[in-house]
Amino acid sequence: MLYAGQAVSVRDAGDGLYEIVFDLAGESVNKFNQATLNELRDAVAAVREADGVKGVLFSSAKDVFVVGADITEFTGMFENGEDEIVAGILETTKIFNAVEDLPVPTVAAINGIALGGGFELCLATDYRVMSTKAKVGLPEVKLGIYPGWGGTVRLSRLIGVDNANEWVCGGSEKKAAAALKDGAVDAVVAPEMLRDAALDLLRQCIDGKFDYQARRAEKQQPVTLSQIEQMMAFESAKGVIGAQAGKHYPAPLAALATMQKHAGLTRDAALEVEARGFAKLAKTDVSRALVGIFMKDQAVKKAARKHARGAEPVKQAAVLGAGIMGGGVAYQSASRGTPILMKDINEQALQLGLDEATKLLAGQVKRGRLDAAGMAKTLTQIRPTLNYGDFGNVDLVVEAVVENPKIKKAVLAETESHLKDGAILASNTSTISITELATALEKPENFCGMHFFNPVHRMPLVEVIRGEKTSDEAVARTVAYAQAMGKTPIVVNDCPGFLVNRILFPYFAGFSLLLRDGADFRQVDKAMEGFGWPMGPAYLLDVVGIDTAYHGDEVMAQGFPDRMAHEGENVVDRMFKLERLGQKNGKGFYAYEPDRKGKPKKIFDESVFELLDGVVGERQDLDAEEIIARMMIPLCIETARCLEDGIVATPAEADMGLVYGIGFPPFRGGALYYLDEMGLDRFCEMAARYADLGPLYQPTERMKQMAANGETYYG
Repeated sequence: MLYAGQAVSVRDAGDGLYEIVFDLAGESVNKFNQATLNELRDAVAAVREADGVKGVLFSSAKDVFVVGADITEFTGMFENGEDEIVAGILETTKIFNAVEDLPVPTVAAINGIALGGGFELCLATDYRVMSTKAKVGLPEVKLGIYPGWGGTVRLSRLIGVDNANEWVCGGSEKKAAAALKDGAVDAVVAPEMLRDAALDLLRQCIDGKFDYQARRAEKQQPVTLSQIEQMMAFESAKGVIGAQAGKHYPAPLAALATMQKHAGLTRDAALEVEARGFAKLAKTDVSRALVGIFMKDQAVKKAARKHARGAEPVKQAAVLGAGIMGGGVAYQSASRGTPILMKDINEQALQLGLDEATKLLAGQVKRGRLDAAGMAKTLTQIRPTLNYGDFGNVDLVVEAVVENPKIKKAVLAETESHLKDGAILASNTSTISITELATALEKPENFCGMHFFNPVHRMPLVEVIRGEKTSDEAVARTVAYAQAMGKTPIVVNDCPGFLVNRILFPYFAGFSLLLRDGADFRQVDKAMEGFGWPMGPAYLLDVVGIDTAYHGDEVMAQGFPDRMAHEGENVVDRMFKLERLGQKNGKGFYAYEPDRKGKPKKIFDESVFELLDGVVGERQDLDAEEIIARMMIPLCIETARCLEDGIVATPAEADMGLVYGIGFPPFRGGALYYLDEMGLDRFCEMAARYADLGPLYQPTERMKQMAANGETYYG
C-alpha cells in the first residue's frame, strides 16, 4: 500500500493505476474533518511522487462517498475574523487544486452520497462516474453559506452558468439521472459495475480516447460566455432566486453574486473571490443560526437513535380512523415499506382514507418520483378493513379517531382486546393526556402518544409521548416506527398539549389579546410573516381549523388554568360559534376559493370585522415591533417552562420541535436560541413592559435567575 492513514489510503490498482480510498475509521460515513483533509493532501502527494503512475481513481469503502465537511469541527473556524477564514479556506482549496493538477487523468467513482465538500472533491477530478443509487449536490446555502472549496468555480464552468445557478443557489440533492443530464457527471452505471467502469474510463484516458487535459483546462478558464451573455444569465436569475430564498436568507443571492464576479477569472483568482464571499457569509447571524439548526437536528436524531436502541422493528402496523389523517398515516407507512391495516366503522370513511393515499401517491408519480408499478405496489400495502380480524398480527396500532377523550378511550379499550401480547397502542392525540387515556387500558405500559402533524406526508416531526405508566419498550418501538416512516421523532413527557401545542396555544392567546386591544388581524399576520413565520397566526388558525383550535384551547385552559384560561369570549370562540372553521369550510378569518390548481386561495373578507364586533377593540395601528413582542413573549416563556418542567429533555429538542412542528423560522434558530441571541436580561426587561397582560407574559423565576447570572440555554 502506497499510503495508509486513519481516513485515506492509497492502493495499487495495477497497470500504473492508483486508487485513493476514503474510509474514516470509527465512523459510519466519510466526512472531511481536518485530519481527513490532511491525509488527503498527503495521499495526493504520495501518488504524485510514485514511479510509473498513469491514472488515479478516487473511491470510498463505505456506503457513501463523502457526505461533506464535518460541520461540528469547522464551526470553530467561523469564529475567526474574515481574513483568517479566507486563509483557512484557501489552504483547503490548495488540496483540491493538487488533485486537479495531478499530471495524470483522475476519475471519481461516486458510489453513494457525495455532498458539499465531498462533491467539490469530485469536481476537482477530470471525470465522474456515478452509481444509480448515489446522490450528489452542494447544499451549503441551507447552512447560510455557499460552497467554499471550489464548488461555485468548477461547477459553473463544467455545467454552464444557468445550471450551476440552480444547483448552488437551490442547494438540492441530485439523483444520478439529473446529474448526468446536466453534465455534472460523465456516466451512470449500476452499483456493481461502478469501480470497473471508472477504471475503464481511466484506461481510455491513458489510451488517448478522451482528452482529459482539455477537460481540465475548461474548468480552470473563465466561463465561456460573452460579457453580455453573462449579464443576461445572472441578472435574469436574480429575481427568481431572490423570490425563492426570501429576504431572511442571504446565501443564495450572495452565491449568485460571487459566481457572477468570478465568471471572467481563471481558477486561482476565482477561488479567492469565492473564499472572500464565503467568509462574509460565515460571519452572519443567519449562518450561525442555520449551522446551529443543523447541529441540533443531528442531536435530535442521535437522541432518537438512543431511544430506539434494541427495539423490535414494526413489521405490520394498523391505523384506526380512515380520514385525512388516517389516510396520511397509511400512505406514509406503506410508502416507506411497512404494510398497514386501515380500520374504520364504515365504507365511506375507508374510501376517504384510500383516496387520500391514492392522491398522495399520484402526486409522486406526477413528479417523477415513483412509477405506476411502484404506486400499485404501495397501495397493496394498505389493507382497508371494517373489523379486527387481522389485528392479532399487528405490532403497533396508531389510533387517529376524533379528538374526544370518551370516544378515544372506548376505541382504545376495544382495540386492546384484539392485540397480541407486546403489541403497542399509540394515540395520535394532539392535546389529550396520555396518562388519562391509559386509564381505559389493561396494559397501560404498552401505550403511548404518537402525535403526527398535518399534513402527515410533509411535516417531519412526530411527538412520541410518554405517559406515567408507558414502558421504555413501548417508547423504543414507537420511535423506531417513526424513524422507519422517515420522520424525526422527539420523545416528550405527558402534559396537556405535550410540547408543541402547549407552546403554540400561548402564541394564539397573544394573538387574541392583540385583537382584543384593537389590532387588525391582517396587520398581525404581516408582522409575523415579516418576522419569518411561514404564515401569520390568523392564517395559521384557518389552516389548523378553528374547531381544532377551539377544542384545544379548552383542554389547555383546563390543564393550565392559571395562565391559559381566559374570561369571556375571544376571537376563536366567536369564529367557532359562527361556524367559520377556516379552510375546511372555506371561511375563517379569511375566505377561501380554489385556485387553478385546486388549492385554497386566501381572500380578504370585509364582513369579518362586523362579525367580530364585541370581541375586538377599537381599531388601532400597532407597529410591527410591538406585535412581534406581544406574540413571541408567551411562546418563548412557555418553551422555557417545558424545559424546566421536564416535558422535553434538551434545548435542542425543544427548538427543533418548534421548527419542525409549527414552522418556527429556522434562521432564528428556535425559541431558546432566540432568547440566547437576545439575552435573557433584555427579554425579561421587554416582558416586564407587558406584565399587565397576565401570567403568560411573566418569565419564570428560573429565567429571571438565569438573566441575573448571565446564563444561556446553549452555553
